[in-house]
Amino acid sequence: DYALPYGQDEVISALTAVNRNVIVLCLSGNPFPMPWVRKVPAILQGWFLGSEAGHSIADVLSGDVNPSGHLPYTWYASLDQCGAHALGTYPGIKRASGNVWDEEYKEDIFVGYRYVDKHRLTPLFPFGHGLSYTQFKIGKASLSSSSMNEGGSITVSVPVTNTGKREGAEVVQLYITDKQCSVARPVRELKGFSKVHLKAGETKSVTFTITRESLSFFDEASHSWKVEPGAFEASIGNSSRNISTTVTFKVE
Repeated sequence: DYALPYGQDEVISALTAVNRNVIVLCLSGNPFPMPWVRKVPAILQGWFLGSEAGHSIADVLSGDVNPSGHLPYTWYASLDQCGAHALGTYPGIKRASGNVWDEEYKEDIFVGYRYVDKHRLTPLFPFGHGLSYTQFKIGKASLSSSSMNEGGSITVSVPVTNTGKREGAEVVQLYITDKQCSVARPVRELKGFSKVHLKAGETKSVTFTITRESLSFFDEASHSWKVEPGAFEASIGNSSRNISTTVTFKVE
């Protein structure tokens, strides 16, 4: 079951019916559906913080610490957005000879955000999502070169500004799209990220280096990593679904 246990959804819904100012604090290691997500003004994902959980959470809720974490996985709206469940491969087929289950991974490389992007699904929260007590603006990206030769690399730079009223940190993410590939590839793939700390009103430049290794895929025919010449896109944002700027380049 993907839902919260012990009637917690009903408790949250009942609380929001009498008071809209409810903060939901989640202590979990995995996502779950939130039928009440539009009824609450704030959700804090606390993970499992250990013995200092109380102090850590109090620091964030009181505003002494500005949260700046981003999701390391896709927060599905429902279990059928997960490829293993949508394709009917989980939990697999049990062998008659014993307690052994055979499972086929039909989703191939399309796992997590790669799956929801391929099928144009809308998750509850996308991979890489995260908010803060301040706001950030990711500016226009620029490339050191419009083409990459054998053994070469390209540097992509982007300005990031803290447009809010307090100090904070943003996680800037680089995604690559192969526009002309002979095999099936994801809509975009995470190839780099950088956490940048900014004072209110401050701007810093974030730089990523794109190498041929960043662009390669494993070729089953030759059993080797391969880069095909053609057009590529470098997209920068603060989640897999919140892209602020995109630049194109060619591989020779």
